[in-house]
Amino acid sequence: TMIPYGRQDINQADIDAVVAVLRSDFLTQGPAVPAFEKAVADYCGAQHAVAVNSATSALHIACLALGVGKGDSVWTTPITFVASANCALYCGATVDFVDIDPRTYNLSVERLAEKLALAEKTGNLPKVVIPVHLCGQPCDMAGIHALSQHYGFKIIEDASHAIGGKYKDEPIGNVRYSDITVFSFHPVKIITSGEGGMAVTNDATLAKHLRLLRSHGISSTAADMQPRPAQEIWNYQQIDLGFNYRMTDLQAALGLSQMQRLDAFVTQRHAIAKRYDQLLSSLPVLTPWQQAGSYSGYHLYVIRLKLNEINKTQRQVYDALRAAEILVNLHYIPVYRQPYYEQMGFNVGYCPQAEQYYSEVVSIPLYPGLTAVQQNSVVVALSEALA
Repeated sequence: TMIPYGRQDINQADIDAVVAVLRSDFLTQGPAVPAFEKAVADYCGAQHAVAVNSATSALHIACLALGVGKGDSVWTTPITFVASANCALYCGATVDFVDIDPRTYNLSVERLAEKLALAEKTGNLPKVVIPVHLCGQPCDMAGIHALSQHYGFKIIEDASHAIGGKYKDEPIGNVRYSDITVFSFHPVKIITSGEGGMAVTNDATLAKHLRLLRSHGISSTAADMQPRPAQEIWNYQQIDLGFNYRMTDLQAALGLSQMQRLDAFVTQRHAIAKRYDQLLSSLPVLTPWQQAGSYSGYHLYVIRLKLNEINKTQRQVYDALRAAEILVNLHYIPVYRQPYYEQMGFNVGYCPQAEQYYSEVVSIPLYPGLTAVQQNSVVVALSEALA
């Protein structure tokens, strides 16, 4: 049977939570969404949480809430899903990429510092930088935050891979080193709400703006509304251009139920990753290096092929594993290599470390339900693919 690279873990409690909503008065815009928001905010130690229909939507409204618009520039890593960059384009801004650290595969603080020094001279500093916690391992947020203090940009942490992880022994999502942190609850992620995402922040003004943008820019709060003649009924007003990015109560109920097992999920992921580290130690691959002082959410387990030691191409290894029904994946193709981005003028060679990484990596199966027997099958298939 096929072994996917990631999958959800749904138990009876999750099913009961969703069924309870189906039997209730509210399928959406009911009590489950604020309950899920509170659970995530409390877990992370953040002041405010705003649930939306996807992490992509969360990134979009996070950019808007931070004032990103035409004439602005947003910087991110090329080794991420396209959404981390697309969110800038949705706002009419331009996007640029900072090369990765060759060991963590996260946005390199050294490259960022160099690029900022150059951008300051030419007068095109970024409005926002979006570091991405790839595979669940946190970026060097203290380093990025220090640069933001010097150069005056805002920070959105894309923690789509990273809920349940820690940075400097504190939960990712406490927003200590950023303005807004974004989580994803897609089924392959650490916990799931089906589709869904969340933005967390410690800034009440930002939180209020995020809530407005998530629901058409409409408010029913008297304090937000403009005065109108007393005889007219105004039970809501649109005061900004927002979107329908709401999360349903069905999704929130599932997410809230999954939160009960978040720590257990991450512990299981670490146990599986540790076992991979041991099982793969004699193979010509680099296993994921972990930064001291960080605790990954371990959304993904990325191996890097030592191509100079094997007489197979990355493509041959990838194809062999998929032929063996091990549904490996590749996280990620550098965003600027996508046809849409190439049309903007980005060329091969723009971020050399990112391209080197892309040419050597494969994501192998990692999720809480992966059994030792299945894990052994993955390792056997990999050994054969590398032979």
